[in-house]
Amino acid sequence: MTTIAAMEPLLPDDNKELEDLATDLVAKASGLATRLHPVLRASVGDLVRSMNCYYSNLIEGHNTLPVDIDRAMNNELATEPERRNLQLEARAHIEVQRMIDRGEGPSPVMSEAFITWTHRHFCERLPAEMLVVENPESGRKITMAPGVLRSERVRVGRHIAPDPADLPAFIKRFAEGYTSSNLSRLRKIIGVAASHHRLAWIHPFLDGNGRVARLFSHALLRELDVGSELWSVSRGLARSVDNYKTMLQAADEPRRGDLDGRGNLTLAGLTEFCRYFLSTCIDQIDFMEGLLEPSELLRRMEIWAREETAAKRLPKGSWPILRMAVLDGTFARGDAADITGYATRQARTVLNDLINQGYLISETTRSPVRLGFPASVVDRWFPRLYGEGQ
Repeated sequence: MTTIAAMEPLLPDDNKELEDLATDLVAKASGLATRLHPVLRASVGDLVRSMNCYYSNLIEGHNTLPVDIDRAMNNELATEPERRNLQLEARAHIEVQRMIDRGEGPSPVMSEAFITWTHRHFCERLPAEMLVVENPESGRKITMAPGVLRSERVRVGRHIAPDPADLPAFIKRFAEGYTSSNLSRLRKIIGVAASHHRLAWIHPFLDGNGRVARLFSHALLRELDVGSELWSVSRGLARSVDNYKTMLQAADEPRRGDLDGRGNLTLAGLTEFCRYFLSTCIDQIDFMEGLLEPSELLRRMEIWAREETAAKRLPKGSWPILRMAVLDGTFARGDAADITGYATRQARTVLNDLINQGYLISETTRSPVRLGFPASVVDRWFPRLYGEGQ
């Protein structure tokens, strides 16, 4: 039996540097939220969910190309089994995050109900072979039940995770510790970082714990009115993945002596992980803020549109329509003639071409249109969103 005290401390001691980071995070997240028209924000959210999935997969060692993710969302699955499975895994991640962004998960986020809901909805969407887990010590293969706490003992590196029988008690303490009424809002935001590690430390499931922890942190940031569909910490974690894993392991270590807190685990290691996690959040908000600055976004898109029009891959009159989609978020199909200055029939032809190529999206043949982000233009419209070393 493992006592719940083995997980202490749950939070760093009062720390001005961490509080300053949390304050900066709140301010920057608030500024990013006002950048875009609400409708365009929803479209960008679809793109960021795909990006989040891409980088979360990279952390797990699964390199799923953005174009394959895009095809998976259109139900265009590869015939080759391994590639197809990675597409299904990517689609599962995006669908669960979309549910989180729509507020469809259990409330509060800091609960066993939400943690198991996330794991269940993700794993239920996976092919059966991806639910088979091999015990590295015994070699025995186990079929994992979606959303069910593990019944096996596990070791992660040097860390021996809590006994399966003790998991409910650990998760209860986990939820209570990070939702205490004595915590200020800034302490709760610091708690997002700390709880990311402690959830990974508990290791509630046989597999999928890293992905659940990242989705959990995304949801918790949203619940605290800091996170949004416009940015993803996973991009930053993936771009410093060795540091991310090293920091997680360092926070697993036991207390380093009398000057390292009063709990069983290292206070210094937890504090350093929180500093890294919060700094990564701020870095990713700064990155997205620069990418979504309206005048720069319009400039990049206009250069691209001129090149595509000159190459006869876009019909003339496309740019004014795309520009309107950025500025107004959405517009009625009948407005295309006024936007382009073309006759109704010619304007409709241009509009339909943009819809057919995925640059505009419309729910029905009569509903308003909004901007779309097909994989083919992401590198031009949103440079450095994907890519190694970028």
